[in-house]
Amino acid sequence: MNEHDPNHINIASISQAIFTVNKHAKTASDPKFLYQLKKEALNKLLTERKAEKIGLQFSRNPGNSQQRSDLLVKCGDYFFHLPPKKEDFSSLPHLGELTDSYRNPKTRMGLREAKTILQSYTGLRGTPIKPAQKRSYQKPVFKRLGE
Repeated sequence: MNEHDPNHINIASISQAIFTVNKHAKTASDPKFLYQLKKEALNKLLTERKAEKIGLQFSRNPGNSQQRSDLLVKCGDYFFHLPPKKEDFSSLPHLGELTDSYRNPKTRMGLREAKTILQSYTGLRGTPIKPAQKRSYQKPVFKRLGE
């Protein structure tokens, strides 16, 4: 049996993989795919009822707005934030400010292993990295003043 078979992955390893991907996405130079992987995995867990929506919390980084709420999702022993949908505002309680009293458990999982787990679970594939185009150097052309 393949250890990354989506039918045989337990919730603990998926939640650890989401935690690892989320942690690396915060410092990645191009975090778009990592955040997409996190979002797809959490949405799939929610539809399978293996994760639950807890409520809404004010965001620490509201961007351009004064205040923004994030959806708090519990998966295994971990809590994650997702952008809320319209129906979440009417169906879930608002929990107010984020508290520092709870921290997700530490985990030791490499990013490559975490991505492999989540990609096999969600079926999402990363975009291939394009090799850097080598630019040819072009000497500057200086013209005399007035030419």
